Amino acid sequence: MLLNKHIFITFVILLLSIYYFGVSDLDLRVQDSFYNFATHKWILDWSLQPYKFIFYDGIKKLLILFAVSLLIILLVFRKKEIVKQYKKGLIVVILSAVFVPAISSGLKSYTNMPCPKDEKHYGGIYPRTAVWQEYSGEFKLLKKSKCWPAGHASGGFALMSLFFLFKTRRAKYLALGGAMIIGWSMGGYKMIIGDHFLSHTVITMILSWLIILIIARFVLGERVKLT
Repeated sequence: MLLNKHIFITFVILLLSIYYFGVSDLDLRVQDSFYNFATHKWILDWSLQPYKFIFYDGIKKLLILFAVSLLIILLVFRKKEIVKQYKKGLIVVILSAVFVPAISSGLKSYTNMPCPKDEKHYGGIYPRTAVWQEYSGEFKLLKKSKCWPAGHASGGFALMSLFFLFKTRRAKYLALGGAMIIGWSMGGYKMIIGDHFLSHTVITMILSWLIILIIARFVLGERVKLT
């Protein structure tokens, strides 16, 4: 299948996912398991260590260091034969490391969707809403909420671009699986501290893959084997 078809299919899946989570109560059913309604607290406090360092501060710095290291390798060792062989793949990974988090975080400024901890269901002030809906006139919005999609997990999901770096089928899918584990570990942490719903992470994963596919389309061309 050509990259253009993959891009189209991924875009459709993204739209269907947004709609499904907007009309279903799956987010609440999943999120309820992370919240203690008796104590009005999440099962894990956002400041509790070493979880905060491992799944937030530490992993974020590690991802930045990884992207910078690849950029240095591409620039400093560009004349090495092995770098030449992997040059386009490295470009895809580096661009993904920049644009996936940037676009995901940028969207948060416009969607105005609350975090779970900010919704009335969990003791906050925001009513339940879908991303395409506006708040009712009775709700006085003091400031925009920036919780959709999940910006933090996007850094981990950007690693799915490693799929386009490796040459063998096994290496490609190992890289893709590893990236999914990292992305979901980061997203799962934010869910259990009340910062994100399941849908936020799912949408971020699909959006990240869509962005990566578009980057790969421009860097590698249309005829790229994905299986």
